[in-house]
Amino acid sequence: MDVTVKFLGGAGSVTGSKYLIDTGNFEFLVDCGLFQGRRELRERNWDKFPMPVDEMEAIVLTHAHLDHIGYLPRLVKQGFKGPIYCTQATAELTKILLLDSGKLQEEEAEYARKKGFSRHEDPQPLYGIEDAEAVFPLLVPQSFEKPVEIHPTITLTYYHAGHILGAAITKIKIKGEHQEKKLVFSGDLGRYHDPLLYPPTRIPKADILWIESTYGDRKSAETNPEAELGLAIRETFDRGGLVIIPSFAVGRTQLVLYYLFQLIQKGRIPKAPIFLDSPMAIDATKLYSDFHQDHQLGAILDEKENHPFHHSQLHYFQKQEQSRSLNEYRGNAIIVSASGMATGGRVLHHLYHHLPHERNGVIFVGFQAEGTRGRRLVEGEKYLSIYGNQVPVKAKIYQIDGLSAHADQTELLEWAEGFCEKPKITFIVHGEDKNSEALAEKLQHELGWQTLIPNYLESVVLFEGI
Repeated sequence: MDVTVKFLGGAGSVTGSKYLIDTGNFEFLVDCGLFQGRRELRERNWDKFPMPVDEMEAIVLTHAHLDHIGYLPRLVKQGFKGPIYCTQATAELTKILLLDSGKLQEEEAEYARKKGFSRHEDPQPLYGIEDAEAVFPLLVPQSFEKPVEIHPTITLTYYHAGHILGAAITKIKIKGEHQEKKLVFSGDLGRYHDPLLYPPTRIPKADILWIESTYGDRKSAETNPEAELGLAIRETFDRGGLVIIPSFAVGRTQLVLYYLFQLIQKGRIPKAPIFLDSPMAIDATKLYSDFHQDHQLGAILDEKENHPFHHSQLHYFQKQEQSRSLNEYRGNAIIVSASGMATGGRVLHHLYHHLPHERNGVIFVGFQAEGTRGRRLVEGEKYLSIYGNQVPVKAKIYQIDGLSAHADQTELLEWAEGFCEKPKITFIVHGEDKNSEALAEKLQHELGWQTLIPNYLESVVLFEGI
């Protein structure tokens, strides 16, 4: 039988990952991501799916970020009814993120309808909360490192990828009439020295490899993020100020909470209230207690006095009125709130009220994309538009590197060197052109690999007559 792949996303962009595998007698999708970012990318979410949805028999997920799972409600809405395989933690995070995404889609459509700025007379959401909920019964959670047969000729195995809770490198064995072949998808790879998550698992063999290239052109500087975070907090507290940390709800927030607890325990920052003001982040953080086997904190979470997510200084704020109570807060405190680039969410309320005061500090703990409020703040803008008002920026702005959840070029190459044999083809995916090209060149020159950077909607024959 012949085996082909069609690149429905994650090709030429760091978003919308979808890889359609056709073995001749079974068609399945690896990842089902939402296109995000530029308008021309987002508009792809509305395009007609390039095959009859009811002919696709399964979906395999690598992890629960929206650029890998966010299109699921749309696909189910169009008629997909097959199993959706994922790790156990990914299943729970998928529910959290899709509910939030469906709610935001509904709110954006209603706002466009109310303000009349849509080109459509009656703007509709891409999907809503009910569409998100329709995905949940199809989720089929799996354990790490335990093969599962998804078809008589196809076996799936998950391995730790780091990156976020539940994230997996995915190995798929396809048994043909004459031989067996292995497809390996890196998903998004994490760091090798993350204090929370396991490093990416080394895989010895892949006939065909898909490797992400988000940071394929970047080598992270040697930094000590815990020390930098402590210094920024001490400086702000010495001014009598309050710290705001915009942070992504899944992954980054939990790492920040871990470092804050470590700093308090070591006496490197004064004890002060820490407010986690993000319902999604709170729900995601609770999952660390449910999935001890998916991270390195098991021994720490077993000791109540050393629990970084449950201690006397940490307060979880679920309700809007709790969040609003922080608007007039004065004195030393730390507010951790989404979103990480200040593009929306509750953190905007805190910035609106606390940016105008010199005593306060805003600490960004991740990459700030071009065009975001976070990017404008770290570049030194003196006024920031929030809720239609120009807010003076008098608080001190800090940016801390070293907290990324993505492997850099050096770590991507280190993972690639774990293969005992060269893959027949290595697809460089999930990266902007310059990132993918840089990684492709490194793999070719240093490892002698044959690489291919696919185009959006390109189809490739992987094997003939296996």
